[in-house]
Amino acid sequence: MIIRLPDQTGRMADYALKGQPIPAGRISADPARIVYSAAHVVADPFTANDPTGPAGVDWEATMAFRRHLADLGLGIAEAMDTAQRGTGLDWPGALELIRRTREELPDALVGNGCGTDHLNPADARNLDDVVRAYLEQVEAIQKLGGRLILMASRALARVAKGPADYIDVYDRVLSACDQPVILHWLGEMFDPALAGYWGAADFDAALETALEVIHRNEAKVDGIKISLLDKEKEIRMRRRLPAGVRMYTGDDFNYPELIEGDEQGFSHALLGIFDPLAPAAAHAVNLLGQGDKAGFRATLDPTVPLARHIFRAPTQYYKTGVVFLAWLNGFQDHFVMLAGHQALRPLPYFTETFRLADQSGLLRDPDLAIARMKSLLAVYGAQ
Repeated sequence: MIIRLPDQTGRMADYALKGQPIPAGRISADPARIVYSAAHVVADPFTANDPTGPAGVDWEATMAFRRHLADLGLGIAEAMDTAQRGTGLDWPGALELIRRTREELPDALVGNGCGTDHLNPADARNLDDVVRAYLEQVEAIQKLGGRLILMASRALARVAKGPADYIDVYDRVLSACDQPVILHWLGEMFDPALAGYWGAADFDAALETALEVIHRNEAKVDGIKISLLDKEKEIRMRRRLPAGVRMYTGDDFNYPELIEGDEQGFSHALLGIFDPLAPAAAHAVNLLGQGDKAGFRATLDPTVPLARHIFRAPTQYYKTGVVFLAWLNGFQDHFVMLAGHQALRPLPYFTETFRLADQSGLLRDPDLAIARMKSLLAVYGAQ
């Protein structure tokens, strides 16, 4: 199969598809690694809402994608940044998403994003405001029976004056959690408003504060996800976690190596890239459970160039690539995103995503993918 694609200069050239779709599979009931996919939402393309208004969500398609993830045996990290939390999906929309997933997939492994995004950081006067905002979401999600992923807070980053303020806030919030949570350390490359999180710009100082929070609240912490796109930092933290507290990699650049691990341990996974890579993730984790480390790496290593491309700087726009692949693969009928985010990457980004997805075996229906890629090219005037 051949499609004509433009290069970086706009010159059209033939591209012959070469990939074989990764075989479908399901992660076993006793997996070698716990794997969460941070799932995207499907926008309603017919909403009359302006991009700056309330989110218009296609609930049917959004829930169908979650059933797809659950059928593969993946956990679902719900209402996270991959779902455009804070960049199109507000707290009422997030809570509705959490409620629907809880009702439709009551037996699935689901962690739910819990933050302070209904509090405008500019309106946060002190730590009490931040704690109240966190507890409002804690109470609402726990009332639904949902497990929590305690997201980093822009408001806390704004008002905290140092490490002690972070420790105070997390101590107070974690005391209200009715079961162990996953903490979330999101780097500033994903959200510039989180620069200096844990009260320090220096990683070593921030690490000590995060570890202090975990040690003080060990019974309330299932694990921590760090998204710093730096494998050495993750490994350093992983080796210092208390026994029983898991590291969930959020490193969309180095996930095969981190999940495989080394002689001193390994990372579980909570990844936005495991939205489009879900079949590869399920297949690879099964191979790892069978002791086939070479097969695990042979499945995931070829996907790394695609992941690095999707998450290239400005990294916070990676959701555009995720939703683009969902459209190519038939999980939604359109390429429209909340808040118009489909426009936040240039055409060469999409053509390269197409090529790399093909080469990774992640175009599950190549004929459909070609037809949709051609329709996008026509919008851009490519002949």
